[in-house]
Amino acid sequence: MPDVPASPTPINAERLQFLMETVSTFGGGPDGSMNRLTLSREDGMARDWLGRWFAENGFEQAIDPIGNQFGKLTLAGRNAPVIMVGSHIDSQPNGGRFDGALGVIAACEAVLSVQERLKAEGRLSACNFQIVNWTNEEGARFQPSLLGSSVFSGAADLEWALDRTDGDGISVREALNEIGYAGTDKVECPEALIELHIEGDTTLCNAGERFGIFTRFWGATKYRLAFLGRQAHTGATPMADRKDALLAAAYLISDLKQISTEHGLDLHTSVGRLEVFPNSPNVVPAEAVLFIELRSAAPDVLAEAESKMLVRIEDAAVKAGVTSQVRSIDRRKAGPFSSSLIALAEDAAARLGQTARHLDTIGGHDAVAMSDVCPAVVLAVQSRDGVIHHPTEFTSPEDQALGTQILADILYKIACEGLQVMEVSEAAE
Repeated sequence: MPDVPASPTPINAERLQFLMETVSTFGGGPDGSMNRLTLSREDGMARDWLGRWFAENGFEQAIDPIGNQFGKLTLAGRNAPVIMVGSHIDSQPNGGRFDGALGVIAACEAVLSVQERLKAEGRLSACNFQIVNWTNEEGARFQPSLLGSSVFSGAADLEWALDRTDGDGISVREALNEIGYAGTDKVECPEALIELHIEGDTTLCNAGERFGIFTRFWGATKYRLAFLGRQAHTGATPMADRKDALLAAAYLISDLKQISTEHGLDLHTSVGRLEVFPNSPNVVPAEAVLFIELRSAAPDVLAEAESKMLVRIEDAAVKAGVTSQVRSIDRRKAGPFSSSLIALAEDAAARLGQTARHLDTIGGHDAVAMSDVCPAVVLAVQSRDGVIHHPTEFTSPEDQALGTQILADILYKIACEGLQVMEVSEAAE
């Protein structure tokens, strides 16, 4: 096998931008917002468009039972190793256009560019490529997040996942059937997964650098907790007689912020969603459901914060005269991404004269779920001012192209040399 040349695999930046602009029409608003909740009508339309793109460019589409969407480009024979690359196209409500979607579109452009270069050089590929659009990465409509990749990796049971419901009582199973993505295809675990994403923080911006690599991911403990009180009139009911579920929630929300300060930069806490029943201005709330998150890279910090939270839950309930009920717990462990894939990304960036700053990812990515079953990594490009999950989320065309170029160069090197055997043992450790 001849040496791999140092010159990059040239991507088509104009084609990349056209694809990004096109996918942004599905659920995109004039203010830059994106409303493409998973398995919604808008998500179905974007999936349909991506499927047509697969067909037009020689990719074989597959849909598995949880609705994960795959496009496979066979360059090395049916039984050759598969390198998976991609992210997700579902969004947060009133979210941004780059979170997730850039990873899928960059994968499309990078794989196409690698194919074009291999063909021009008359090279045979050592692997096949598979683009992936994971189902319900965001967890905005159905909980937990990373649902599709968790089922794929075996961390979540399929039937349990299909039975998850949204706020209107619609199940994942029903939503998949509604948009025509209740698949039956069996897709094998890849040799590796590479995901490109926006940073969603200010580290790269503040350092004046354009490219980073998430080398480890934080753990997370997520509770869906209900405080249960008694419905009453806000005017007629004496204050001393009230059993206000929302008051207990307020106590706990404040306490969670205090817990975070006790651990400095090592702990993030939040309540990102609050459901109140009956949610009337003149009714004392009978129920308040909190979606609580604790995040840390240190397992001991996460465990200590959870213990503190459980004490504060009881305190809040007693102070408000209500009871509490834990309705679900989702745990995600902290860990490292693949050192071999990190090294490949560092090398690809250096060839382009770019630094590759090592970063932590505090938010979840599908590569986190997949890291239990294969080598995985998440690459990062700047998001202006660190904005994410907001309509002003923005990554410049130049930085989109840079991340896609580095991704293409990594894939080209793997196509020429294969993935080292050490990756297999690394994923099993």
